[in-house]
Amino acid sequence: MKKRFEQLLELAKDRKVYIQTHDYPDPDALASAYGIQYLLKTQGVEAPICYFGTVDKVNIRMMMDIFEIDALTRQEMDEVEEDSVIINIDCQKNNSNLTDMHGEELVCIDHHPWVTDVRYDVVIHKIVGACATLVTQLFKELEVPIPKEIATALLYGIKMDTRNLCAGVTDDDLEAFAVLHHLADEKKILRLDNNSLQLSDLRAYGAAIQNIAVYGKMGFVHIPFDCPDGLIASVSNFILALDAVEIAVVYAERSRGLKFSVRSELSDINAGQLINLALRDIGNGGGHMTMAGGLVFAERMHVLGVDPDVSVRRRFVETFEELYGSTEDL
Repeated sequence: MKKRFEQLLELAKDRKVYIQTHDYPDPDALASAYGIQYLLKTQGVEAPICYFGTVDKVNIRMMMDIFEIDALTRQEMDEVEEDSVIINIDCQKNNSNLTDMHGEELVCIDHHPWVTDVRYDVVIHKIVGACATLVTQLFKELEVPIPKEIATALLYGIKMDTRNLCAGVTDDDLEAFAVLHHLADEKKILRLDNNSLQLSDLRAYGAAIQNIAVYGKMGFVHIPFDCPDGLIASVSNFILALDAVEIAVVYAERSRGLKFSVRSELSDINAGQLINLALRDIGNGGGHMTMAGGLVFAERMHVLGVDPDVSVRRRFVETFEELYGSTEDL
């Protein structure tokens, strides 16, 4: 990692640098970007954090306020020059959760399975539970002390992306968590943990309660309105908490298409593979064994026919049976 960071610094010489998270960033993406921004600053490189979409969840807005993370929407930024260096963090170019922006995507720092065919100049990649774990390891390899605010943000990113060390966690995540735990501000972590919902979120949870359909132990929820990615993922976790559900498929309206979140608590069921194949000809998707996301493109919605819910459920059930056998066995 140290050598790759040095290569990043070489690319950044005399050029503008931007750190781009995935669209609608979550705590792990923002914490990771915050950490990389600090590391670059120690080397004299200023790099604003930017993203497409919005930050709607109350705990993420609070996180940005508490740590004074100055992340800009693309609309708030000046024009990006074509030769600017773009660092993709917690994401990969050409995936459904990353909107293309001007500049050259030369660096990728990510923890998801590698799905892009883009040839980055610098890649820091390993499949772990949280991107913040990779950033913590980079601090360690560069022998840069981690400030308390950075450590707290990174710790919160790991907690959120691994569902409190219960999903997709690896030994690397546990080691990073232990390092950060001794440096972090526990009161700020508790404050963030206790402010994860806002009143408007209840509408999405209400839709989940009203609309859930269960096949075997696969639970489907259609949220019939647009809502942020983070909220869709939260509803997916909520559905997974039901004893009747071991795989949750939640989707919401998104610009005439559908945005998906899939969760699996079965060790032998790969959520990323399941959604990738289920949406293969109408959109795209991918992710980890336990957590994944995807999108049905607006121009392909017609393929789902007059009753999209029936078609979505059939696609996932048939894909599950293709990969793992009957849903009756769940």
